[in-house]
Amino acid sequence: MASNGRRILTIDGPAGAGKTSVSRRAAGRLGLAYLDTGAMFRALALRLGPGGHELPAAAIEAALAAMTFSLAGSGADTALLVDGSPLPAAARTEEVGGRASNLAVLPVVRARLRLAQQALGRQVDLLAEGRDMGTVVFPEASRKFFLTASAEVRAARRLGQLAALGKPADYEAILAAIRRRDDQDMHRAEAPLVPAADAVVIDTSALTEDAVVERIVAEASR
Repeated sequence: MASNGRRILTIDGPAGAGKTSVSRRAAGRLGLAYLDTGAMFRALALRLGPGGHELPAAAIEAALAAMTFSLAGSGADTALLVDGSPLPAAARTEEVGGRASNLAVLPVVRARLRLAQQALGRQVDLLAEGRDMGTVVFPEASRKFFLTASAEVRAARRLGQLAALGKPADYEAILAAIRRRDDQDMHRAEAPLVPAADAVVIDTSALTEDAVVERIVAEASR
């Protein structure tokens, strides 16, 4: 339990490690709301447009101050609402993901969104997915997990996801993008991507999604 009495679990890890689908399913099994924190950065990236990370800090902070976040539902059916509406599909593109990563290195962005995430954690029991949930945002979480996988495996998974959506993509370009995001996430000055000291680290490279979900549910239920 968190200090406010809410039950909070965290799942961190690099892009493509399987966090999103695993987190949705595990949250459902555990009866928790699912908080996709990456979607919050994507929402801001979409709001600011291309080059948003180069705007003055005051302009970025003003945009954030005007945004409201809430959660509706639980598990896979949880919806992150931005200003009362679901996140548009346009926020899930590779381009917006890259812009979100650029914004994520800015202290003003992380500070504002951290407060928003913590506010959600005071309102509902949740499973939070992101990059620094267990280390910075919810250090008091009852259970923490860190999912990882090789860059090559993660690129292949992303290629498969895009193919399933009928979107042609280039493996080498995806791999290069993943490596860039890894480097940026792990070496940023503000809340770098690292496992929490008390996190359960799971390498998903050779595991099925079902196996990862079962491991998390078993550990969280102890």
